[in-house]
Amino acid sequence: MEPPKTVTGFQPLDREGLVSRVVTVLSKAIVTRQLPQGSRVSESVIARQMGVSRAPVREAARLLEASGLIEYQPNRGFFVRQVSADALDHLYELRIVIEVAAARRLIRRGAAETIDRLQAQMAEMHRVAEAEADVLTQVEADMEFHRLLCEGSGNPKFQDVFRQIAIETEFSIMVVGHIYDDPHRMADTHAPILAALRKGDEAEAEGALRFHIGVARKLVTAKFRKIEERQGKS
Repeated sequence: MEPPKTVTGFQPLDREGLVSRVVTVLSKAIVTRQLPQGSRVSESVIARQMGVSRAPVREAARLLEASGLIEYQPNRGFFVRQVSADALDHLYELRIVIEVAAARRLIRRGAAETIDRLQAQMAEMHRVAEAEADVLTQVEADMEFHRLLCEGSGNPKFQDVFRQIAIETEFSIMVVGHIYDDPHRMADTHAPILAALRKGDEAEAEGALRFHIGVARKLVTAKFRKIEERQGKS
């Protein structure tokens, strides 16, 4: 068995908002597979490359552990977690619960400003698609739509939970590649959600979200199971 790889190449950071910035840098490295599954997250190496002490790196690693991207192994340190198809299925199930609740709350609040922002974000997804941006940019634009939905609910706990699961969702999609061959199609799949929110129809919004997230859940977990099958045969 080969020893876990330690990825190098992180740039120095300034002192402002260190922990959150370290979290951002590390999460993007994991999502883009610069830090692949199973690789060691060396506090000392990363701290030296970023030009910070080990304390903010360790705290950032703990936060990413809570989000499910990193795991701590006693006497060995932090490692990028191996994500399974079952874990992703559970993740998407949680997304459905949170986002349906957020949509219902948003409708009851009558947050017209949020609906306008969601419309603008759909336009941004089409712009990103038209520009043939990389997969990560497309996925981030997609997830921003859902983040705005949770934010518009007015419940900060929904936002907190979504913030945690968004990184793992982005990671899963980056591993399997595009969910849809046409990125414009990915943008269009949000239209029924937006239409239901504009109408103020809670039942319709729930159905649209369950279908939208359910399709992604089915496609992503199916692709992950194929990856697991190939790894099991190798």
